[in-house]
Amino acid sequence: MSKNAINLYFLTLTLLLCVSALNGRAQQKVAIDDHVNQHIFSFDEITYLEDPKGTLTFNQVLSPQESSRFKPSPSSTPQNYNLSSVYWYKITIQHPLNTKKNWILEFFDQTIDQIDGYIPTNGGQYTIEKIGALNKFSDRPFQHKNFEINLGIYPGKAYTYYFRVKSHQTADVIIVLRSVNWFIQYALSEYLLFGVFYGMILVFAFYNLIMFVAVKQRQYLYYILYNLSVAFYELCNDGIGYQYLWPNSPGWNEYAYGFALCFVSVFALMFTNRLLFVKVKAPRLYKLINIVIAARIAFFFICLIVNKQWFNYKFLEAIPLCIAFYTGIYIFSKGYRPARFFVLGYTFLFAGFTLKLLSNFGWFDLQTISYYSLSICFIIEMIFLAFAVGDKVRLLKSNKDRAQREIIRQLKDNQKLKESINIRLEEQIQERTHEVIEKAAIIKQQNEDLNRVNKILSQQAADILRMNLLLEKDNLELQSSFEKVSRDRIMSAGVDFEEFSKIYPDTDSCYKFLASLKWNNGYKCHKCGNIHFFHGHLPYSRRCSKCSYEESVTAYTIFQNTRIPITKAFYMIFLVYSTNGKISSHKLSEILTIRQSTCWAYSNRIKKLLSDRKNALKNRSSEGWSKLVLDNHAE
Repeated sequence: MSKNAINLYFLTLTLLLCVSALNGRAQQKVAIDDHVNQHIFSFDEITYLEDPKGTLTFNQVLSPQESSRFKPSPSSTPQNYNLSSVYWYKITIQHPLNTKKNWILEFFDQTIDQIDGYIPTNGGQYTIEKIGALNKFSDRPFQHKNFEINLGIYPGKAYTYYFRVKSHQTADVIIVLRSVNWFIQYALSEYLLFGVFYGMILVFAFYNLIMFVAVKQRQYLYYILYNLSVAFYELCNDGIGYQYLWPNSPGWNEYAYGFALCFVSVFALMFTNRLLFVKVKAPRLYKLINIVIAARIAFFFICLIVNKQWFNYKFLEAIPLCIAFYTGIYIFSKGYRPARFFVLGYTFLFAGFTLKLLSNFGWFDLQTISYYSLSICFIIEMIFLAFAVGDKVRLLKSNKDRAQREIIRQLKDNQKLKESINIRLEEQIQERTHEVIEKAAIIKQQNEDLNRVNKILSQQAADILRMNLLLEKDNLELQSSFEKVSRDRIMSAGVDFEEFSKIYPDTDSCYKFLASLKWNNGYKCHKCGNIHFFHGHLPYSRRCSKCSYEESVTAYTIFQNTRIPITKAFYMIFLVYSTNGKISSHKLSEILTIRQSTCWAYSNRIKKLLSDRKNALKNRSSEGWSKLVLDNHAE
């Protein structure tokens, strides 16, 4: 054998020995002892293998090549640092020769999606136990909020257990070996503490609900919603909600915490705004808080619609927490005393959140204290917030009492002022009463004088009224006589157009005259002979009540179908009649400012009527030219 070959052989042997030593150091056996009730696997007691593609089978994991890749846990609490990978975990348990206890393996983290446990049997085979948050709660071997696997009893033997873990969010792979008796005692105690925790939240919520109903202040409503949101988040976080509220909804259970965290942040900021009067005391912080609320709600809907994996970024809740904490400190620095309890409560909550965050990143671990730190700080914070609400109510009551005392003092001063004013008013009233009595006597004498004068005036007014009635009667008679004389003069004498227009000044007066002339002896329908009528649509027209025939005021008169203005047509008839038809069409055109041809045509029509009715007009001088208006049918 050559020297190089010998060197290569020894180098390979050395590497194998190193790997063997590392594997031996990486995996420590945990011996079951009846004197020990539980044991938490950590560091070298639990090893892990990362499967980035998630394609390794159990047989491949058992192969020497893959088995040599298992590494000891770098922290006391192993985690799936790469969420896209599958992690294999391995522990070894040495069973005692004689034991009187039954043992189980328990996984603390209830949010792990899938856990495939490979449990060895006496025959050297493995059975598979499938547990995880994606399975229905009723499918679990133990009806408990955590995941448990029952171990068989193998006296004096050492067995290695494998677990395949896949989760969409960072999971704490805390594996605990417990005796069944201790598990029952521990579970009962834990559920008792959960009952106390949720009972306190319900008590706080119910008490503040009563206060809200009593005083109608929205700060109590926001505090109730905040408490219930915290309870909702804790139900999602510790698995109680999945066990009792939605056991058959693993899909909802996987992302319910995202809804709870959104509610906690939003209602916490709304409660901060209302409790500390941020809108008045710090307007800029008030705007900032509203912006953060809107941004938090927007981020919630983005996660819900785009990618639910983003709900895992729980550290973002530090932003609204820090803003609320800073707002409390700022308001307290401005002298608002109820903010001191708010600051104390958020100090504990901030400490719990920081401890939980450090624990999740693996930078700080106090095991049980770290796991329950946020829940404990939530309770402490609620207590201090209740003190803050009570302190605010006490301050408001103190201000109200002070205001009431001020009001009472002011009312007393007002009463004294009112009494002094009343005294002065009574004195002034007495003085004025004497003056009024004296003036009343003078006014009484004056009224008697006025009554005598009024009687005289009344007598004179009656005389004047009688004289006015007589004058009005005489005036009417004079006016009637004047109109009669004017009309008779127009009917028979020669007058100019200006004087004629005073009797027939417009179309309406002409139509009125025609209506009285046509129906002086009563109405009779030209169609059916009916004597009853209604007023028609045209001025002074009449519509038969039987056949509805409407007769205009110019129908069956010399004015029918004429285009000359009715007032000028009236005057033309008057001129032709007064001149006995001797006036020329040129003269008519000059007087009436109408075309000569029109005057000639219309005057010939009038002259024909004048000639036809010559004998009838001799004995009717009082009616004059009006007898030329109606045609034979009308007459």
